[in-house]
Amino acid sequence: MTVVRKAERRDLPSLGRLGAMLMRTHYAFDPQRFLEAEEGAERGYASFLGSMLRSDDNVIFVAEDDGAITGYVWAALEPLSWKELRGPAGFIHDLLVVEEARRGGTAKQLMNAAVAWLREQRAPRVILWTAAPNEAARTLFTRLGFRETMVEMTMELSESPSGTP
Repeated sequence: MTVVRKAERRDLPSLGRLGAMLMRTHYAFDPQRFLEAEEGAERGYASFLGSMLRSDDNVIFVAEDDGAITGYVWAALEPLSWKELRGPAGFIHDLLVVEEARRGGTAKQLMNAAVAWLREQRAPRVILWTAAPNEAARTLFTRLGFRETMVEMTMELSESPSGTP
């Protein structure tokens, strides 16, 4: 039985592994656009998500099945953004469920928990981004009521990782 609950500090090693898995997934979609999960990515992602646990404007929920963390979602309250031409919003930054727990409702449970939290915080809408080739995620988000509003496009200016020609 999967239980969804707020993440705690004790979950950080699992969150780091899952965050690095998310990085690897995106890197496989487009290695020019997404960061590679290099050595230390698990520790780095765990530290990063750990800092989100201390913020009142962020929440991380984990899915736990028989004592093992099988997924997580990270949601946040975002202020008005002139750059993005939008008002205040809730934002789903990460959603990941391990392969063996997929297609069993875990992602939906995590998303429902995140959206409920954002509603409690009085977010007027929820926004998320997903990798264009991630058909499974796009299908899930559409079923949950999300609609496409923007398309990100990328053009590489150089082959160097620093971005300088």
